[in-house]
Amino acid sequence: MTYLEIVNKNKELKSALSLKDYGIAVLSNIIVNQSKEILEYHCRKQDVNASVSFGDYDNIVQDSGKFNSSTLVIVFWELCNLIDGLQYKANILSDEELNLIIAKTKSEIDFVLENLRSTPLVIFNKFSSLIFNHLQLRENNFDKVCDELNDYVKKKKSPHIFIADIDKVIARNGVSKSIDMRYYFSSKALYSVEFFKTYSEYILPVILSVNGKTKKALILDCDNTLWKGIIGEDGPEGIKMSGKSKEGVCFEYMQSIALDLNKQGVLLGLNSKNNPDDVNAVLTNHPDQKIKEEHLAIKKVNWQDKVSNLKAIANDLNIGADSFVMVDDSDFETNFIKENLPTVSVLQVPEKIYDYPFQLIAASQYFFNMHSTAEDAKKTAMYKEQSARENEKAGFTNVEDYLKSLELVVTISEDHVPHITRNAQLTQKTNQFNLTTKRYTEAEITKFIGSDDFKIFDFSLADKFGDYGITGISIVVLDKKNKFAVIDTFLMSCRVIGRNVEMAFMNHIMNKLKESGIETVLSSFIKTLKNDQVKDFYDRYGFENVASADQRKDYKLFLNNFQEINLPYIKVNLI
Repeated sequence: MTYLEIVNKNKELKSALSLKDYGIAVLSNIIVNQSKEILEYHCRKQDVNASVSFGDYDNIVQDSGKFNSSTLVIVFWELCNLIDGLQYKANILSDEELNLIIAKTKSEIDFVLENLRSTPLVIFNKFSSLIFNHLQLRENNFDKVCDELNDYVKKKKSPHIFIADIDKVIARNGVSKSIDMRYYFSSKALYSVEFFKTYSEYILPVILSVNGKTKKALILDCDNTLWKGIIGEDGPEGIKMSGKSKEGVCFEYMQSIALDLNKQGVLLGLNSKNNPDDVNAVLTNHPDQKIKEEHLAIKKVNWQDKVSNLKAIANDLNIGADSFVMVDDSDFETNFIKENLPTVSVLQVPEKIYDYPFQLIAASQYFFNMHSTAEDAKKTAMYKEQSARENEKAGFTNVEDYLKSLELVVTISEDHVPHITRNAQLTQKTNQFNLTTKRYTEAEITKFIGSDDFKIFDFSLADKFGDYGITGISIVVLDKKNKFAVIDTFLMSCRVIGRNVEMAFMNHIMNKLKESGIETVLSSFIKTLKNDQVKDFYDRYGFENVASADQRKDYKLFLNNFQEINLPYIKVNLI
């Protein structure tokens, strides 16, 4: 798309979206104004209603204080403009002069990072010497300044800061397409429209991740997708997925990428029209097969249509189809899925098979998370444990008897610093059992824990089959002077729905608030496309519905009227 087309399309998206603005401030020491429409367009295409504003030219330190309440701050701090013409002056300045520039910039970095300490998310672009030094064979002073400052930023960064590698963006387009030296020399506008398009695509997964739009499951076909060949025709000896053959090496590469995603918490599944025994034999016995049964959260290997299988997978895993990336080699299958399940992201294996691994690497950005947690590493095992639970559940006619048999243990903590990463992740990824669907970053959770005006409760759940990990969180805003509290956030992972643990959690929260002198609790349900199942949650606990609108219900509860629910089959521990 041309820049004008992007501008026009961005206006259309802005008028069509009714979502709350996602405020982005861009601070820079060069001119980057063309990034506004491009970045807003890429975000709005994914239903993030971005609104971009700019600090003053070459005023990063002061603007970091002015814009620190933005939801996201992006920092373009270009090495070439630390002093005018540093790219060519660096090599003729004395060591003392260079060291003064480095020391001054480090001091300014300290001020900026301190000012942005409470900003939910900061994208800080790495310093780069590539544009001006890509033709240089030997490292020079400009490179050395770049490396020293990047090392300093890396050492000083906090968890809410994502360091964006500008060199990777430039590499995608090439130097000549990324810059416009005419405008740089005339008006300090270094980067081209093409650069800003690629840059927006590059940082978009970071933005989507904190807005709860990360994909959760990679679903794969088998024949000519997981391996080269057709198992039913070529037999196990005829399929290829190894670096020992030029055809198989791309599939070995692809499987390794999928396994790396799995280690990061992405669920792997199969959706294949095939003989189940043939596929199982490959998974179990083929010496070149890297993805094994133990890595798979689910399999649908049958002769059903793939849309029906995807719907069944969504039901079995209890996640939305919009959380899937499906990979298949067939034109017919990919188009069929796109037409019937448009929320699924579909990838078709490319005809040029040597492009296949890089296609999957690019698609891996769908699954981007700012930080990994212990729960991510155990996710596949957790879903296998869930399958065992469901098998046992089939032997019970009474749900309460089944719940008693699970030996449920809930462990509740308050303002627990080691849980900050997981708490933030839960707000960003939980959609179904989420009363208000507010998204928070680690910086915001950290700020809440450090404030007397907030209380963060979370819980983990275990049973005789295994440990679910931390699966629920509630953020409560306190007004002790007026003796009331507001439940800002109450959510629970879909993996533990149906065990009544939310009741034990609510019992604890209400009792703790009462102990702290709170007399009235306010709460809300804010409707989304995915949380309809909890629309009556507060009604069940005796909260009074005091106001209603199309997408929102507001509640009030006098704590003296709260009736604790007896749950003898759930043991509650506190830490």
